[in-house]
Amino acid sequence: MPRRVPSNPPHVEAPGPVEMRDPLTRAELKRAIVWVSVVLAVVLTYVLAQPLLLIVGGMVFAAMLDGGARLIGRVLPISRGLRIAIVALFALLFLIGVVWYAGVELVGQFEALKAVVTTQLQRIQGWASQLGLMPRGGPAEDIGRQLMGSLGQLTSAVGTALGAVSSLAMIVVLGLFIAAEPRIYERGLAWMLPIDQREGFYDATTDMARTLRRLMAGRLLGMAVEGFFIWIALTLVGVPMAGLLGLITGILAFLPNIGAIVSGVLTILVGFSAGTDTGLLAIGVYAMVQIFDGYVVVPMVARRSVDLAPALVLGMQLLLGALFGILGLMFADPIVAMTKVALERRSGLDPEQER
Repeated sequence: MPRRVPSNPPHVEAPGPVEMRDPLTRAELKRAIVWVSVVLAVVLTYVLAQPLLLIVGGMVFAAMLDGGARLIGRVLPISRGLRIAIVALFALLFLIGVVWYAGVELVGQFEALKAVVTTQLQRIQGWASQLGLMPRGGPAEDIGRQLMGSLGQLTSAVGTALGAVSSLAMIVVLGLFIAAEPRIYERGLAWMLPIDQREGFYDATTDMARTLRRLMAGRLLGMAVEGFFIWIALTLVGVPMAGLLGLITGILAFLPNIGAIVSGVLTILVGFSAGTDTGLLAIGVYAMVQIFDGYVVVPMVARRSVDLAPALVLGMQLLLGALFGILGLMFADPIVAMTKVALERRSGLDPEQER
């Protein structure tokens, strides 16, 4: 007996919304994974900000060591490891000398500096109150007390230098390891990328390392120039604590824009504590040093380094400083420089031709 064929064909089942065979489900899942990964990356970056900034500091210190080793290599045909050791030894001796000088010779001047600045701020507040610009007993006095308290914390931190010892040691250790064998870490990062993207990654890291070396060389030159000339010039015009102000100016020169403002305010306040004429001379000295640094040192370095817009650097300093504290403020400039080079590489631009 022949088999009866049903008049209606069987219904074809489609994949459900939870089955991975559905192209729409796979596309939506990939999109969700991307967004979740972005959110997790942002959260982890904020939570792990301090370790990440220490790693950036290690890279910055490694760039300094590498630049010094390259300079020594031009005159001494010795191995790279030995050149790195020589540069690290000189850096260690310099740090020990600065700490000894600041701790032994200038430790008593920090309290004097705090007292002088506090007195000058009170005089400015009283003068503004007499002119009606700042009412007495108002919020302005609270702001003044907060500023004085912050200054006291700053001078205390500079005088003892104990709060940053562990971070500084970690940055130094990381910098030594990275500078000794940078290719190991570069190949390790490239190994996580697809093979067809590794050549571009190597080119980008080479450009970022070159830019970072030039940026740090210019920064160290600016620190030495500003600190030395402030010290000599303030000594000649009779400003008290010229050595301390020169040291503070040189250290704060590592923070462009913000460091210059802070050191200038301290210099002028201390100058006026010795008299009106000395205060005016302190203003002149500070203006001449900043003009020399802005029109001679910075342009000379900028031709050999990355071209960064001042407003961009200042904005990133304020942003990273508010988010991550002093480490974010210190390393905002190198982060912006490396990001700029990476974006130029990504867009197909040659950083060398752009400069």
